[in-house]
Amino acid sequence: MGLLKVLVDRYVGVVAPLGSGTGHLAQPDPEMRLTVSRKEVVAADGDVVQLTLQAPDGAVLPLWHPGAHLDVHLKSGRRRQYSLCGDPADTGSYVVAVRRVPDGGGGSLEMHALEPGDTVSVRGPRNGFPFVADGRVLFLAGGIGITPILAMVRAAEFTGIDWLLTYTGRSRSAMPFVRELEQRYGERVFIRPDDEYGVPTVDDLLGAAPAGGAVYCCGPPPMLDTVQTGFGKTGAHALHFERFGAPPIVDGRPFEVQLASTGAVLPVSANESALDVIRRHRPDVPYSCRQGFCGTCRTRVLSGSPDHRENRLTADERREEMLVCVSRSDGRLVLDL
Repeated sequence: MGLLKVLVDRYVGVVAPLGSGTGHLAQPDPEMRLTVSRKEVVAADGDVVQLTLQAPDGAVLPLWHPGAHLDVHLKSGRRRQYSLCGDPADTGSYVVAVRRVPDGGGGSLEMHALEPGDTVSVRGPRNGFPFVADGRVLFLAGGIGITPILAMVRAAEFTGIDWLLTYTGRSRSAMPFVRELEQRYGERVFIRPDDEYGVPTVDDLLGAAPAGGAVYCCGPPPMLDTVQTGFGKTGAHALHFERFGAPPIVDGRPFEVQLASTGAVLPVSANESALDVIRRHRPDVPYSCRQGFCGTCRTRVLSGSPDHRENRLTADERREEMLVCVSRSDGRLVLDL
């Protein structure tokens, strides 16, 4: 019984974090070299693989909370964020799942090429989507957005709170972890593929939102837009979400960026980011989250006044740098690129 209590205390301690959970605002974590110990296909269509990462010497890894992600630094120089989808009580390994996107930025293809025995560099874990196991909860996941939600579901079940999950995707074969969810949790989980039920409406997604409870949602932009639009009509008191992909630009105005290396002046329209424009001229420019929290795209500003739309940089850093994935300007910016 004593051993059981230790395990329970450890698990509860990592699934009910205190504070705001804005771990991505902290100073950069030390880099860790981890080894792929296992690779497994977890979607019937073969396009999602689950990778288990461990320290080469078997050392204990830093604790994490459901909703956390790792920053993975690949050999190509690409940096990508992947949500942890394993068991927070397992201090010996990290588990991520990655969908192959053939026409994406190349990071998913590089992750899919990893094999047991290969090593990767990671930083983290960091958490901008923290889960607190308290009250009644509706989980909403779309496609690969199931990865952070999966860890939350496991935590919710372990702690005994009242929860439901609606899980959407293009087709059942494209949705990872379907068998595990159905077998382990039964009627608490509603698997809702678009090819069987159609594209979900507000009512389809939020009909089970608990009065006085919370909704946790992770998925593609159309799903998040639908949930945000309809949430005010539910009786739930809190909406927490994580976006896979760039957020919509709000109140954007046209401006210009000038690349100091070439002198090229690039117009940025009201509905696109500086990063989008720069990448068309400099495909090698580093980026990752496209949401203003990872810091990969931070760029020195040589002239001009940025409109900072992130919460990553300190006040001192903002005097000289900006994150080109989200921040903008009302005039011309000269960038050290």
